[in-house]
Amino acid sequence: MAMRVKEVADLVGISVRTLHHYDEIGLLTPDETTESGYRLYSDNNLQMLQQILFFKELGFPLKKIKDIIKSPSFDQQEALELHRKMLLEKRHRLNKMIATVDKTIQHSKGEIQMTSKEKFEGFDFSHNPYEQEARQRWGDDAVDNANTKLGNMSKAEQEAMSEEMSAIYTKLAALRHESPASEESQAAINDWYDFLNKMGHYSLDAFKGLGQLYVDDKRFTKNIDGFGEGLAEFLRDAMAIYADKKRK
Repeated sequence: MAMRVKEVADLVGISVRTLHHYDEIGLLTPDETTESGYRLYSDNNLQMLQQILFFKELGFPLKKIKDIIKSPSFDQQEALELHRKMLLEKRHRLNKMIATVDKTIQHSKGEIQMTSKEKFEGFDFSHNPYEQEARQRWGDDAVDNANTKLGNMSKAEQEAMSEEMSAIYTKLAALRHESPASEESQAAINDWYDFLNKMGHYSLDAFKGLGQLYVDDKRFTKNIDGFGEGLAEFLRDAMAIYADKKRK
């Protein structure tokens, strides 16, 4: 049964505007359009939308997703199987990091003692074991956009990067009761912006959007607030102020 764009948006949890954008760039064009101009999405359209969102979850940019799914050699079943492998690996890494956050909370309360090594468990910047398979199937550019630049670092460099990230978060947590617009807060946020751009390219808009995600996605909020209650909201506000000022 065909569905209108608003029905699809409500079903999936994305905006009507996003679906319109996918149509405009030729990524997902509904199979039918009524005489009144209403877009009608078929079951096949919904299957392809699911595929697109799987690729997005793994970090693929829209342009590359379009190239992949429009290719005559694209195999949906094969893609789903590889998506599953990569998502399971991602879940494994996140579970380890969540466990580290939980231990850090206990450590900060004085309930347990953590070794220096334990503080950085889960911060694994090595390549996903299915990366080479993805490279062979969909090309280097797609995978390069789905991974960080940290993958080529030595173990020592990875540990140094983890320590730097922890230091930035610790500093930000100590500032979370201050004004996010203060000079000190903005200096710390600048360090966070520079750090993120060592791993990939973050525009000011993307940086601001990431800050909003810290609050909108409760999984992010829980992990970030493990460093200090209210830190996620502080980061959102400070990152928005930083981005807006830099654009002027």
